[in-house]
Amino acid sequence: MSTDQLLRSHGLDPDLVRGLVRATLAEDLAWGDDVTTTTTIAADAVSTARMVSREDGVLAGVGVAVAAVEELSEQMQTPVTCTVLIADGTPITAGDAVLEVSGPTRTLLTAERTMLNLVCQLSGVASLTRRWAQALAGTQAAVRDTRKTVPGLRVLQKYAVRCGGGINHRMGLGDAALIKDNHVAAAGSISAAFAAVRERAPQIDIEVECDTLAQVSEAIAAGARMVLLDNMDPDRLREAVALAADHPEVTLEASGGLTLATAAEVAATGVDYIAVGELTHSARALDLGFDLT
Repeated sequence: MSTDQLLRSHGLDPDLVRGLVRATLAEDLAWGDDVTTTTTIAADAVSTARMVSREDGVLAGVGVAVAAVEELSEQMQTPVTCTVLIADGTPITAGDAVLEVSGPTRTLLTAERTMLNLVCQLSGVASLTRRWAQALAGTQAAVRDTRKTVPGLRVLQKYAVRCGGGINHRMGLGDAALIKDNHVAAAGSISAAFAAVRERAPQIDIEVECDTLAQVSEAIAAGARMVLLDNMDPDRLREAVALAADHPEVTLEASGGLTLATAAEVAATGVDYIAVGELTHSARALDLGFDLT
């Protein structure tokens, strides 16, 4: 399977991924060539290296790492051979080798940090998402991400969420509408804001953020099929679920102030989704290394 086929099989656009890895490589080489590598490694030296996990977690981004080293090899006109040893979305433990790369040593070492930055970051997102998914196991609720992503990495981070067992919310500002408090304030009411979106973008899914139970009732009456319950405690969440009980077409999403420790309690209220911004804005990178064999 080619790298482009591998990326497409994961729902990633190869052109987008290659554009991103070009930018990250250019960032590392903005001040010149890899001076350490070019002065210590002979131009004709060839090596094999393995990317190895140093802790337990969930793997994500190995195909992106392949795209990165292949992009550099193309720029340097030094072909490499990559073998994916473990697939994305797979639980890994310390010591697991996930990727093997063979080729000119200079190419491998110059690409090393870019490859690791991407895989460590994405695996961190997948690993945290898996912990949330496990905390919700046995409930009807699923964990869902937000737009609180690292600038430039949204598509990859949301891919990593899927690797961890989470569900993507909207990808950007144009694929779905989310009426928040500022929109309501500007439009005058939830009903007015909802009607404006529905009139001008009839094909778009609309979610309404609600801070109070009165707003939940207004949103449902306006025709909302998705309601975000912002910073509500479990008692108010149960009341919101009761309000929506006669409207099976309505899905409810809890958001704000959620923790792994309270995830199961929140899910038990009957909400459909739990929105967790930390999946992408605060996930700790998983520790992996890239060592010559």
